[in-house]
Amino acid sequence: MSETAAGRLPGDPTARETIERIIRVDHAGEYGAKRIYQGQLAVLGRREQGELLRHMKQQEQAHLDRFSELVVARRVRPTALLPLWHVAGFALGAVTAALGPRAAMACTVAVEEAIDEHYAGQAAELGEDEAELRGTIETFRAEELEHRDIGLAHGAEDAPGYRVMYTLIKAGCRMAIAASERV
Repeated sequence: MSETAAGRLPGDPTARETIERIIRVDHAGEYGAKRIYQGQLAVLGRREQGELLRHMKQQEQAHLDRFSELVVARRVRPTALLPLWHVAGFALGAVTAALGPRAAMACTVAVEEAIDEHYAGQAAELGEDEAELRGTIETFRAEELEHRDIGLAHGAEDAPGYRVMYTLIKAGCRMAIAASERV
């Protein structure tokens, strides 16, 4: 049976450190995602996109609830950056929504693709000893890909400046992931 961190080298994180990092960053990411949708809903909630945004926010809330449970059960210190993600997530959602529904969907595509890559890497890192956590991550990853597909189906790529916006948001997500794993 494969174990998490079984092939680690000196200086690599231990299995416990790996699990803590995964839970900490995923908790932070789901918190940030929920805040992005809250920001988008503050601007677009009464338009036709409101129902789609509420659906995605509800899924992000379920993800956050699960990682909040894991923070407690596994005794993991949450990231100290949650206050920053509280403001930054809402602001990103509100600003992209203010640029229009397609820009909000472009934000969704960029964020969800960054999370897809992140979750795929985590799932590959986990051994059979963490099959339940890997299953949770894979389930959530599928829902994040659903959100990306919703964004694409609702004109994300037609947003003015899509490629620039997509690149900047995705890079920002990667930086947030790196910071939240450690801080």
